[in-house]
Amino acid sequence: MSTKAPECWASDASAKLLRIEISPEKSLLLKFDQLIHAEFDNGDKEQRLRLFFATHEIVIRGHALRRIETALQRLELSYLTAVPSGYRATLADGQPVVREIVVTEVKDADDRPLSARA
Repeated sequence: MSTKAPECWASDASAKLLRIEISPEKSLLLKFDQLIHAEFDNGDKEQRLRLFFATHEIVIRGHALRRIETALQRLELSYLTAVPSGYRATLADGQPVVREIVVTEVKDADDRPLSARA
C-alpha cells in the first residue's frame, strides 16, 4: 500500500485538454480554447479559483491555489481533482490542496443546457 499523498493537480506542457475528476466515477474534459477567463480570490480561510469555460463554470476551493492558477495561465494545467480529507494532513506545506470542485453547466437564455440545444 502506498503512503504517498495523492496529487490533486498535474501540469503538462503538451496538454490540449484539462481533465477534471469530479468523482471517482465521473470526469470532464475541457478544451483550453474554450476558457473565457479565470478569477482568483484569496479569502481569509481558504482560496477560491473560478474557471469560466464556454460550457461550464468550475469553482475550486482549497489552499496554495496560485500554483494551479499559474499552470493554467501557461496552458499547462492538465488535471484537477479534490484531495480526500484523510490525506490532506499528509501534504507538504505550500503544496496545492484542492478541497472541493464544483462544476456547473452554463445554460443559455432559454435556461436549457447548451448540450441540449438543437
